[in-house]
Amino acid sequence: MSDTTPGSTLPECTTEGTTRLDCIPGTLCDARLWSRLAPAMGEAFHVQHVPLHQARTRAQMQSMIASCSAPQAHLVGFSLGAYLALEHALAHPQRVKSLTLIANSAQGLLPAEIAARQRIVAMLERNAYAGITRQRLRELLHPSHLDDVAITGLIQQMGLDLGKDVLLAQFITTINRPDLMARLPELDFPVLIVGAEDDKLVNPDDLRAMAARMPQATLHLLKDNTGHMIPLEAPGALAQAMRAHLEAMGNFNDNDGHRAMPPPLSQNQ
Repeated sequence: MSDTTPGSTLPECTTEGTTRLDCIPGTLCDARLWSRLAPAMGEAFHVQHVPLHQARTRAQMQSMIASCSAPQAHLVGFSLGAYLALEHALAHPQRVKSLTLIANSAQGLLPAEIAARQRIVAMLERNAYAGITRQRLRELLHPSHLDDVAITGLIQQMGLDLGKDVLLAQFITTINRPDLMARLPELDFPVLIVGAEDDKLVNPDDLRAMAARMPQATLHLLKDNTGHMIPLEAPGALAQAMRAHLEAMGNFNDNDGHRAMPPPLSQNQ
């Protein structure tokens, strides 16, 4: 996977029969976030990374999503990227074919997380950035993955590579996330919501409430050994949920061009 510059023209499918997924990462993440999901999706899907870290303002982030996603996009967002994907979908519903929201609440950040980010911003403005701390990893990951160097090392390396300026820009410009729950009924296309019961940053009850408000929503909650970093902690389960969602949609759309109906609301493991 390679970063894509804003304004580039991208085909919806990379090869005939391959479905492109426009994937928006979370805070202090780049294309490496999808490194485990991409192979798990299989050859029928192409993971296209939206280089959110290149943007420095909220407006630039939204412009990045608009310019780097397909005219009729299968939009996938994780954490901050999911919230921004939701904003994009509400502003440009005609440009979204399907939406996958991973580990994000439409209600915005929890008060404790807002306070934590404000403390981090204040500290960073006075000091050099030394990378993601062990304490932050405990908040991001399920305890079973804290000693998995393949996961922790990747998260820490992304943080060091992207650095202080990216972290400050993403924290400061996105800490204010208005509650979008009341607008969710506007999203009249297939939406997959994926979360984890043990996510310390996102309340799974928020995800249940989101699914109940959307006309075509599928809820998939993971219960075992998964925290906030779902694309890295549970890529197989995430890919399975995404494939089922997209394939069901595609099969129905092949029926005389009718819009896909949602699979039943579920909480599969």
